[in-house]
Amino acid sequence: MKNCFSTALCAVALIGASYTGSASAHTSLETTTAATDSTYKAVLRVGHGCEGQPTHTVKILVPPQLRRAKPMPKAGWSLEVVKEKLDEPFDYYGQSITEDVREIIWSAGNLPDDFYDEFVFRAKVAGEPGQTLYLKTIQECAQGEHRWIEIPKAGQDRHELEQPAPALEVTDKHAGH
Repeated sequence: MKNCFSTALCAVALIGASYTGSASAHTSLETTTAATDSTYKAVLRVGHGCEGQPTHTVKILVPPQLRRAKPMPKAGWSLEVVKEKLDEPFDYYGQSITEDVREIIWSAGNLPDDFYDEFVFRAKVAGEPGQTLYLKTIQECAQGEHRWIEIPKAGQDRHELEQPAPALEVTDKHAGH
């Protein structure tokens, strides 16, 4: 009985340590998978500031496989979208789309280092099943910044990266039916 209790206690401690380390050390997505051809609600979690400094700007670079991105406004923050002309238009419910959102910027906010917050947008997933989409994110603080833009090389574990970009795995729209 004592051995079982000690083993369980150790397991809880290891899980807690690993969760705390990865959850508070990186910017991450709440939901890390989305089916192709679905509407995905991206909830980007920002877990800390920069060396104790508050965050005032969060920029997300939207990959081309996430189409028609619409950000959710945040009280106390300014919101801007940057659109780019597309090399190839795409059809969106019968409408030919020739430019699309490539960057979402929440700025002029104040997220103290002792708190975390979420930044939300939705988009249509146009990626292929098995593809990983990276949402490069730049977090600017009163002094300093974090550039969550690193993408793992083939065969590299993304957890080895110092500032990995949040990753979204595209799944088959028929999986699980």
